[in-house]
Amino acid sequence: MISSQIGTALRRWVDSGAETVTRSGAESRSIDWPRVVPFVAVHLGCLGAIWTGVSATAVAVAVGLYLLRMFAITAFYHRYFSHRAFRTSRAAQLAFALLGSSAVQRGPLWWAAHHRHHHVHADLPVDPHSPVAHGFIWSHVGWFLARENFATRQALVPDLARFPELRWLDRYDAAVPAALAALLFVAGEWLERTTPALGTDGWQLLVWGFCISTVVLWHATFTINSLAHRFGSRRYATRDNSRNNAWLALITLGEGWHNNHHRYPAAARQGFHWWQLDVSWYALRMLGALGIVWDLRCVPAAIRDSGHAGPEGSRP
Repeated sequence: MISSQIGTALRRWVDSGAETVTRSGAESRSIDWPRVVPFVAVHLGCLGAIWTGVSATAVAVAVGLYLLRMFAITAFYHRYFSHRAFRTSRAAQLAFALLGSSAVQRGPLWWAAHHRHHHVHADLPVDPHSPVAHGFIWSHVGWFLARENFATRQALVPDLARFPELRWLDRYDAAVPAALAALLFVAGEWLERTTPALGTDGWQLLVWGFCISTVVLWHATFTINSLAHRFGSRRYATRDNSRNNAWLALITLGEGWHNNHHRYPAAARQGFHWWQLDVSWYALRMLGALGIVWDLRCVPAAIRDSGHAGPEGSRP
């Protein structure tokens, strides 16, 4: 019995469509420990910098991949797949789904389905990552390692599930991250042979470009769950405890304007006012000018300019 469960858990590292174990009641928040192994392994991989050292090339790759993948998460996994805040072609949809998958935050259907569930039940006990209901640690890293949150809530994403390429990415969600890690290693080895002046190699790009960049990306993204419902200001009296936080907006390319977002989730722009920095919105505008995306939805002026909740507002 135990060996069978271990075998299933290992298969799910590669194929998330493998048989899942469901839990209910007190066990519904139990950690799926085999899923913790790769999560911890990537963190430990950051220690490899002790042996690989650092170079300007490695740091540039790490920062570049952080920004590209954060944009794919904020603009496409969140604003496009979860909220349909703009339109794009099927080819661009796939391209950014691939880039979002490389952020190692599961597949686009899984991400969007859980986020849609969050909006319906924000800060209620059934919200899987509410810091109000479940505390900081669970909302930051515990919830996505729980057995009950492993499966994709297919019923919530029928609009996305009709695309076989998105279903494939969702099922084999480890494929793109593994390909990125391999590509970084190969690229580093090639650079070491062809351009040694850059001072990098395969192991260094793997550590910095994949492990360090991914870990920073993870925890920056997770702060929107764990901190943006606790710290910041509340302009709008939403039914949850969402907050606007300029620091979180800075590190997440605009996602920190979270109270704005919960006031009007359908908007492609989360920094409702000119002084609210929203890098993802500016990048989407550039993609719009190039014809890659279109029909960017903005917040109606009447909603944008509506009342003020004060700093301590919460669900009525």
